[in-house]
Amino acid sequence: MLLASGWLPELHICSNVKRKHAFSIGEGMKRGAIMNKDIDALFLSHGGGPLPLLGDPGHRDMVDQLTAIAARISRPSAILVISAHWETSVPMVTAHPTPSLIYDYSGFPAEAYRIDYSCPGEPVLAGQMVRALEQAGIPAQLDDQRGFDHGLFVPLKLMYPDAGIPCVQLSLKRSLDAHEHIAIGRALQALDYDGLLVIGSGFSFHNMPEFFRAGSPQAADARNQAFQEWLFQTCTDPQLSEPQRADRLVHWAQAPHARFCHPREEHLLPLHVCYGLAEKPSETYLSARILGKASGLFYWPSNRTAECV
Repeated sequence: MLLASGWLPELHICSNVKRKHAFSIGEGMKRGAIMNKDIDALFLSHGGGPLPLLGDPGHRDMVDQLTAIAARISRPSAILVISAHWETSVPMVTAHPTPSLIYDYSGFPAEAYRIDYSCPGEPVLAGQMVRALEQAGIPAQLDDQRGFDHGLFVPLKLMYPDAGIPCVQLSLKRSLDAHEHIAIGRALQALDYDGLLVIGSGFSFHNMPEFFRAGSPQAADARNQAFQEWLFQTCTDPQLSEPQRADRLVHWAQAPHARFCHPREEHLLPLHVCYGLAEKPSETYLSARILGKASGLFYWPSNRTAECV
């Protein structure tokens, strides 16, 4: 059952799993494209720098959201993260077996620079990714030096604090072209890697000045709400065909207040990669207020996962 237009839940899970505060999107709907093997896709809003790990009250909803989704989905065998904080001319994939962390933020307490997340890399997966992209006509390269930025280690430290799951990170293209990022996701459908979780780590609202603007937030919140509702409908509505859904995402800047919510689109485009991989409606949505702003999470389970939950 699709939610009525104009309403978004706060910290509710919508999926085909029946439990308190749960609701279904497209229950019993005809499935769209079949994702290869058992690769799940998840777009999440990763918050402000290291603040989710420092006990910041403006991130309590987000912490609850990520721990909830991690508890609900199968533990992955490996994780691929598309981070909003890495842009290159062609897609690059981390290939170091023991990556370091990149503390790509400034002005925080000393403990923010002592955060540890010593997960291993996965060079075999990285090589598969480059081959899949190149076979789809997308030039790509391995990077055997780069570590993991906070777009990876902040959400994963909340979701999988043991740091025992191998990870790789994929860059955005510096062009920030929406169509190209959907194509990257489609190319990744060729991956032959059971149990893989693909995470688009960005933010469904990313207007930095608005997070900290003094005064009444009602007008800004109304504009953000309109965009979040558009994004929710675009990603979840089973009545949309996949060409229609892809077209809406390609032309996302035409959505209500799109450029207010995303003056620059690097925090939105990880979602496009996830959608390109899934090519079907998202079946699970969670919303939370992060730094006072409504934001969302979308999950596309593989057919195997959908049958198990």
